[in-house]
Amino acid sequence: MSMYISMYTFNDDSDSEDHHYCSNTKRRKLGDFERHTKGSGLKLMEKMGYKGGGLGKNEQGMLYHIEVKLRPKFSGLGSNESKETPTLQTEKKSEPGGGFQPKVGRKRERALLNHKKKKEEDVYVTAEDFLANKQEQVIQKIYDMRGPEVRVYTNFCDLNAEKKAKERDFLMPELQYYIGLIVRSAEVDIQEIDRDLRNERDIAFSLKSEKENLEDEVVFQKKQLDNYEKIKSVLDRVEEEKTLGTLTLDSLAQCLRDIHKRYADEDYKLVNLSCIVCSYALPLFIRVFQGWDPLRNPSHGLELVSQWKTLLQEDDCCDIWDINISSPYADLVSDAVLPAVRISCVNTWQARDPEPMLRFLESWEKLLPSSVLAFILDNIVMPKLSSAVDAWEPRRETIPIHTWVHPWLPLLGNKLKDIHQTIRSKLSIVLDSWHPSDGSVYAILSPWKTVFDADRWQQLMHHFIVPKLKAVLKDDKFQVNPASQNLDQFYWVINWASAIPIDLMVDMMEIFFEKWLKVLYHWLCSNPNFGEVTNWYLGWKELIPKELLANQSILYKLKCGLDMMNQAIEGMEVVQPVLKEKTAAASSQQQAAASLVDAVKVDGANEMSMKELIEAYAQDHGLLFKLKPGRMHNGHQIYRFGNISIIIDSRNQKVYAQNDKTWSLETLERLLELHKRR
Repeated sequence: MSMYISMYTFNDDSDSEDHHYCSNTKRRKLGDFERHTKGSGLKLMEKMGYKGGGLGKNEQGMLYHIEVKLRPKFSGLGSNESKETPTLQTEKKSEPGGGFQPKVGRKRERALLNHKKKKEEDVYVTAEDFLANKQEQVIQKIYDMRGPEVRVYTNFCDLNAEKKAKERDFLMPELQYYIGLIVRSAEVDIQEIDRDLRNERDIAFSLKSEKENLEDEVVFQKKQLDNYEKIKSVLDRVEEEKTLGTLTLDSLAQCLRDIHKRYADEDYKLVNLSCIVCSYALPLFIRVFQGWDPLRNPSHGLELVSQWKTLLQEDDCCDIWDINISSPYADLVSDAVLPAVRISCVNTWQARDPEPMLRFLESWEKLLPSSVLAFILDNIVMPKLSSAVDAWEPRRETIPIHTWVHPWLPLLGNKLKDIHQTIRSKLSIVLDSWHPSDGSVYAILSPWKTVFDADRWQQLMHHFIVPKLKAVLKDDKFQVNPASQNLDQFYWVINWASAIPIDLMVDMMEIFFEKWLKVLYHWLCSNPNFGEVTNWYLGWKELIPKELLANQSILYKLKCGLDMMNQAIEGMEVVQPVLKEKTAAASSQQQAAASLVDAVKVDGANEMSMKELIEAYAQDHGLLFKLKPGRMHNGHQIYRFGNISIIIDSRNQKVYAQNDKTWSLETLERLLELHKRR
C-alpha cells in the first residue's frame, strides 16, 4: 500500500479568518526544521527561485492534503484502481495585476470538502434500441490481454465493465459475472426472436407473392381452357363435315387461318393443332396427287402445297422444315407427294435423260422438305445413276457421259466420288488403245478437268495422253516444212493445251521447238526471202495458244528464233541456240549419270528411286531434305532441298527447282549450286 502525506493542510471546519491566521503562523515557522539539518533542501529550493513563503504563485499553500489511495493486492497502476478523491475545481478570478486569487467561501469549501460522488442513474435499454444498436455496430472480437487471462469481448462497452463496477464500490464479482451472463443471454434471445421475426415476415411476403402468381395462373389457365373448348368446338364441326363428306381442303385451310388469327400462338402450338389439321388434310391430299406424273407435269399441285406450307410453318423468318426433324408439313409431303414421285421416277425415268427429273426438282425446290429431297436423291437418283454408269461403254456411247452426270454435281456433290472412280477406270481402259487422231477423246475427257481432283487428273494426262502426244511430235511423219506444211499432227497436240497441265505441255513443246528452230536455222543459212521468213514466224506464233505464250520457256524459244532472224538480216553468223542447250543438257545428264553410278546401287542389286537418290545426295552434302506438308505444284509434292524448293517427277526421272516464280529442270549439281547462291 502506498501512502502520501501533505505538508500543508487546512481545517475543513475553520472560517476564513482562522484560515488566514493558520496560514501566517505556519509561514513564520516555515524552514525551522533546517536548524536540525545541514540546510541542503532549502539551498536547492533557493536555487530554483524559492524566496520564502507559502507554496504557489500567490503563496496560498495547498487546499487538500495528498490522500491515501488504496489498490487491491497484486494489481497494477492501470487496472482495478479504487475510487480517487475528486479534485477540487477552484474558481479563479482575474485581477488587475494579472494574477489569480482563489475564492473559496465557507459554504462552497464545506460543500467541496464534503463532496461525495453522486450515484449514477440506472439506464434502461429497450429491445428496439438494443436491436438498432446491434444493426449499426460491426460485430468484432476484442481481446483484453491486460490481466492474467485473455478475455474476449464483442464491444467496447464490456471492456471496462468490471472496472466501472469497482469504481461504483460494487465489489461483488460473482454477482457481477452472473448478472452479465443473464444480460448476454437476454441479448441473444432478443436477437434470435428478431431473426425469427424477420424470417417469418419474409416467408409471409413470399407466400403472398406466390399466392398472387397462383391467382394469375388460375386466370390464365381458365382462359386457356376456354380457348381449348372453343377450338374443340371448331374441330368438332370439322369432324362432322368429314363424316358428311363435305370437307374440302379450302374449307379446312380457312378454318386453320381463323383459329390462328383468333388465338395466341401458345394455344395453337400447345394443342398441336397442325398435326390434328394435317390428319384431316392427308386423305384429301392423297386424292389430289393420286395418279400424278411429276416428270411430265411437275407444276401440278404447286400452288396448293405452297399455300399449306405457309399455314403450317412457324411465323419466324427461318424455315423450320429445312432441318431433319419430323414436322406436320414434312409428314404431309412425304405421305402425299413422295409416293407419286417414287412410282413415276422408278418406272419411267432414265439416268441418261436427267432433264425431266431436274425440271421437277427445280420446280419443287422451295417446297420439298430436306428429308424428302434427301430421300429422292439417295434412293431414286443415285441408284439409277450408278446403274447407268456401270452400264456405260465409252467405245459405243455416242452421248458424252458428262452431259448426264455433271448436272447432278450441285445436288449430289461428294456423293458422286464412287461414280467418278468408275468413270476413270473405264476411261483408262479405253485410252490404252487411243490414238491422238481421235478427237472424240478430248471431248470426253476435257469436261472432267475441273471435276477430278488435280492429282488424279495429272496422273491421267501423264500416263495416257502426254506419252502419245510426244510420240506424234517425235514421229518422222511430223515435219516442219516451210514449202509444204501439214499441220494435222500439230493440231492433234495443240488442241490439248487447255486440258494438259502447263508444265507437262511445256515439256512436250520442247520437242516441237527443237525441230522448228532447226528448220529455221537451215532456212536462214540459205539466203531466204526475209519477208517469207517473217510471215512464217508470225504464222506459227499465232497457232500457239495464249496459255502457252504466257509461259517464259515458250517465249524464250520464240525469242531464240527471232534472234537468229535478226542475225541473218544484219549479215552476222547465225548461231543455233538449241544446239548449245542440247550440248549443255547432254553434258549435265552425263555428269548426273556419272554421279548416280555410286549412289543408285543399294546392296549391289536394287536401284534407288528418284526421291531416295536426291535424299542421299542431300545427306552426303549435309543439306536438309524434307517434305513441305500441303504444298503442291501441278500435282507434284514440293520438297525442301537445303534453301530451295524442288518437285520430283519420278516417272520421267526429272527434278525441277523453283527459281523466283518459275520452275526449271535441273540436275543434282545444279541444285547444289542454287542452294549455295541462296
